[in-house]
Parts: sequence; C-alpha cells; structure tokens
Amino acid sequence: LSDLKLLPPVTPSKILCVGRNYRDHAAELGNEVPKEPLLFLKPPSSLLASGGVILMPANSTRIDYEGELALVIGQRCRNIGPDEDVRRYIRGYTIVNDITARDFQKSDGQWTRGKGFDTFCPTGPIVSTEIDPLSGAVAVTTRLNGETKQHGDTSQLIFDIPFLLR
Repeated sequence: LSDLKLLPPVTPSKILCVGRNYRDHAAELGNEVPKEPLLFLKPPSSLLASGGVILMPANSTRIDYEGELALVIGQRCRNIGPDEDVRRYIRGYTIVNDITARDFQKSDGQWTRGKGFDTFCPTGPIVSTEIDPLSGAVAVTTRLNGETKQHGDTSQLIFDIPFLLR
C-alpha cells in the first residue's frame, strides 16, 4: 500500500457544507447558534486525497482547519418526507478537513473564497458504511502532528442529519 497513490474516495458534483453546526464550535468562535442552517459550497477542485499537500494562498494570514463528518450521498434526494428514512440516500460516511482562509472569510462576508481554494478539502481515505450517526453519536477528533486540537461528536449537531437532508 505504501507504493500506491491514494485518490479522494469520492468524485462529487458539488460539496455542500453546513457552517456552525456544532454547538461547541459556534461558542468557541464567539458566534450565536444559527436559527437556520448556514449552507455554503466548496468546489470539487478543493478536494484533496488523504495525505496530500494543502496549498496555502500566499496572501492569507490566517488559515484554520476543522475536522468534519461528511455524508456521501448515493442518489439524488429532494423533498424527502418527514417520515421517510433518509438512510436509503446515504452511501456512507467519510471525514473531511474544512480548511478556511479565515481572514478572507471575514472580509468577504460570504464564505466561497475563504473556503474554496484548491486543496482546501482534504478527504478520506475511505468511505465507511459501518458507522451510523443516525443511531448514536459519532466522535469527530481533529489532530495536528498527533496533538488533539478539536473533539466533539454528532450529538452536538444543531441541525441533525435527517433535518439537513429534508
């Protein structure tokens, strides 16, 4: 395996993200809990395989990272009924590192430039069909050089997965 080059485990048509969806993270940044999901897109060019090199923009002075649980949607879904089981739309789960040029995000007032640079969405290395955050909390831990920087779990989600898919 050490001789193989990993690719991102998915090739999405779009990467739809939810901002400030963990209670502790919103508080950490001094933000109020949102009343509605804060949605933003990352372009597919932001994908980076696990172990890849993140390219930093030369003119940014503050780069942040956030470990996130990612849903891999297996089929088009919209207008899902309130009693419909959303599991049939989910192919599996993986992890992503939501890299952000925080200075651009704050100065622009919207998040596309600050979060959308090429390589700003490291992902994988696998898509798991074994974990099930719909049945219980799944831990999400972010480490930098072996040191834990963030830890939480999906029980802290402000808007849960079924709500977001509906």
